[in-house]
Amino acid sequence: MNPAVKYTLGRIGLFLLVFLVLWPVDLNVLVKLMIALVFSAALAFFLLRRWRDEMAGRLATAAERRKADRDRLRSALAGEDQEGTRAGREESRGNPPTS
Repeated sequence: MNPAVKYTLGRIGLFLLVFLVLWPVDLNVLVKLMIALVFSAALAFFLLRRWRDEMAGRLATAAERRKADRDRLRSALAGEDQEGTRAGREESRGNPPTS
């Protein structure tokens, strides 16, 4: 399962758990929601650390891959692509490849 989905579902589950624990307490519903939000965030910081780290690692890997793809595309568009491709273009223009 995707780490982002696991972490998100864990956060929602913690929020609902804390809210259900607060349900019998005689408070306004909005106050219960705010308390549940704060406590679930604090619990998630400690209890969901492993899932958060997995999600961050996956996002960092994807960002590095996108950056590498973007840099490769920019160099190809600037004409700094591989030497074999450059030699092929020179031959197609009628010029012998330079070695």
